[in-house]
Amino acid sequence: MKLIPIGFGSLVSADRLVSIVSPDSAPIKRLIQESRDRGMLIDATYGRKTASVLLMDSDHVILSALTTEKMAQRLGLKPSDFTQEDIE
Repeated sequence: MKLIPIGFGSLVSADRLVSIVSPDSAPIKRLIQESRDRGMLIDATYGRKTASVLLMDSDHVILSALTTEKMAQRLGLKPSDFTQEDIE
């Protein structure tokens, strides 16, 4: 099992990670609120601004103060693996 640091001493299992997304869009904000209402939200920001949202296969949603780019680097991805040009 590979654990990845998500900031401030917190770790998550890379095997259980489904997606890392930015918290800025309205659908993600709704997802966060719905997870909070269901008791499936884990806030690992330690009071800082949320910079990335981790979606787990257990239906948990984890908030992190690290950016999506920093999280991807910790997973061993290069910046060219997740650039905006790939989408366009």
